[in-house]
Amino acid sequence: MTKLLIRGGRVIDPANQLEGTADVLIEEGRIAKVGPKLSAAGAEILEADGALVFPGFVDLHVHLRSPGREEKETVASGTRAAAKGGFTTVCAMANTDPPADSRPVIDYLLAEAQRTAVVHVLPIGAVTKGLAGESLAEIGELKAAGVVALSDDGHSIMNARLMRHALEYATMFDLPIIGHEEDTTLSAGGVMHEGRISVKQGVQGIPSTAETVMVARDILLAEATHSRLHLAHVSARETVELVRAAKRRGVAVTAEVTPHHLALTDEALQGYEPNFKMSPPLRSAEDQAALREGLRDGTIDCVATDHAPHTQAEKEVELETAPFGVIGLETALAVLLKTLVEPGLLTLTQLATVLSWRPAQILGLPCGTLSPGAVADVTIVDPARVWTVTAGAFASKSSNSPFLGWSLRGQVMEVVVAGRRVVQGGRVIGTNGKGDA
Repeated sequence: MTKLLIRGGRVIDPANQLEGTADVLIEEGRIAKVGPKLSAAGAEILEADGALVFPGFVDLHVHLRSPGREEKETVASGTRAAAKGGFTTVCAMANTDPPADSRPVIDYLLAEAQRTAVVHVLPIGAVTKGLAGESLAEIGELKAAGVVALSDDGHSIMNARLMRHALEYATMFDLPIIGHEEDTTLSAGGVMHEGRISVKQGVQGIPSTAETVMVARDILLAEATHSRLHLAHVSARETVELVRAAKRRGVAVTAEVTPHHLALTDEALQGYEPNFKMSPPLRSAEDQAALREGLRDGTIDCVATDHAPHTQAEKEVELETAPFGVIGLETALAVLLKTLVEPGLLTLTQLATVLSWRPAQILGLPCGTLSPGAVADVTIVDPARVWTVTAGAFASKSSNSPFLGWSLRGQVMEVVVAGRRVVQGGRVIGTNGKGDA
């Protein structure tokens, strides 16, 4: 494997409290050295003057739709979308068809990743068999197969006794549970956030309490069982308050928030546009402000995209019948730059923390840093490049983005995965390093 020298970029590595102009030397797929004016005989030179150099982004929450729903996304297309967005590691959710509740499904996903992925793919196993919320999956078997966490995302575990047992068993295998926090007796039939806009639109709402009562329950269960709980796609002000209080008590709870919940509110649904329909729903401006502050002060640990591709035919229907979910891998960075960094709500170091270092810490992954010896996953961004979000430009098979038409500043130009360049000049250049695809 050739040497690669990334020269003259503004390196931002929270793990090492580094932000400043430096070179990054990669040898044999790992970070060899970071410092000023490095040299290496025979190294390929990648000029990064004027660019931001981050540890590769880590997404804890991605739906690759494989197996079973390849018309929406495949491992190949989903990981190309990830690479284009600067993500070098993605964690694949279990709600596939069949669900990832057994070793054969995990083995299939990992084989597909080995064959077609351009970034690292880490499987998340189901908590319950068939995602039905009735009996636990074989957690030991899933751990042995290589899962990094457990989740029934897309489905709520309504049975508190079962959730308690799940947390206990997961702890035995040193796995966190990623909770889809939704009381379906409160959310049933809802389309958008319950509030002034839903009343104005004449649409049935989903109250914040559909999320928060389950968050409160699961925090208490995690506290009682001394288990690791990670809260997926938090959306409500009260959730932020519950997490903040739990962390003060020493509960092992972490939380993620999506770019769309940080950037948008329920006001976006005044045109009945299905590309703004997701679960949990976009909430009020007060909720959005609490999410932003929670991310800024560390109550919310990281950003995850909840990349949820759907076909155009599925989304081009009335709001009430359209599926929940939006894509987000390719727009996440630029949306965060526009809505949080440019207004001064997050620094670039904080941005790198929530996109790289902190998500890696949550799952104990050996990435998210440019430390010498670490796997060489690097994302290089041109902060000045302006681009427009258009449906035809996505690497994803789907185009159900809430940011279509947005003009954004800041684009991923180069991505290195395990020392291999997979994005050059903003273009994904190959499948698993084996040529263009």
